Amino acid sequence: MECKVHWQPAAGMAFVAETGSGHLLTMDGAPDGGGRNLAPRPMETVLAGTGGCAAYDVVLILERGRHDVRGCELRLQAERAAQDPKVFTKIHMHFVVSGRGLPAAAVARAIELSHQRYCSASAMLGKTAEITTSHEIVES
Repeated sequence: MECKVHWQPAAGMAFVAETGSGHLLTMDGAPDGGGRNLAPRPMETVLAGTGGCAAYDVVLILERGRHDVRGCELRLQAERAAQDPKVFTKIHMHFVVSGRGLPAAAVARAIELSHQRYCSASAMLGKTAEITTSHEIVES
């Protein structure tokens, strides 16, 4: 896996990441740090990537189990250390999974498998952060 990150000097503290798959991701800093607040902060992208990784796992696991999953929203709340490096210390993931006739046990198991076995991002962040999960199921 590769990624190139390019600083955009004319935009203060903005950076554009070009992923190995050819996609672009813009990041920016807060105004008090020289940024212009034009894009997510780098640590926000880490949190978003972790959410994407976990949600991807949950949907894939449910689909492979032949469950009628129709939606998955993941709400993340995180706390960071007060001192540098300001690593994540707590992350809570709340999954809202929708579908038809989704068994509660299957949804809980998919979340557990993602957290315990499959989500690389959660595994890394779990070295510094206490990660907790909750979920709800919406019939759709």
